[in-house]
Amino acid sequence: MTKERISLGKLGEDLARERLKDLGYRILKTNYRCSLGEVDLVARDGDILVFVEIKTRKNESLGQIKEAVNRRKQSQLSKVALAYLKSNNLWGSKARFDVVAVRLIDGKKEVEIIKNAFELAY
Repeated sequence: MTKERISLGKLGEDLARERLKDLGYRILKTNYRCSLGEVDLVARDGDILVFVEIKTRKNESLGQIKEAVNRRKQSQLSKVALAYLKSNNLWGSKARFDVVAVRLIDGKKEVEIIKNAFELAY
């Protein structure tokens, strides 16, 4: 991965995290990793545990960005979420998957949060 892509991803994650905090989310974990993969953020939105995937682009529409979380990615995120629930003994918790699409173009920053973006898929 190039330095430019890493920098773009970090900026997108920072913008997404700030927007989520502004909306009342409480960030529990950033870049949760396990043997099955990674999820960008684990947060609480009220009493709901939220697994958040962040996608950042410079030259695509928000619709195209959202589509980047395809069925394969949903399956991988689902496995990571189940591992998180198991390792933290949170089996009875309400949980959902949110996707944050960040678009950076011509100095503009668009951040869209898609709550309940997909169901558990494994």
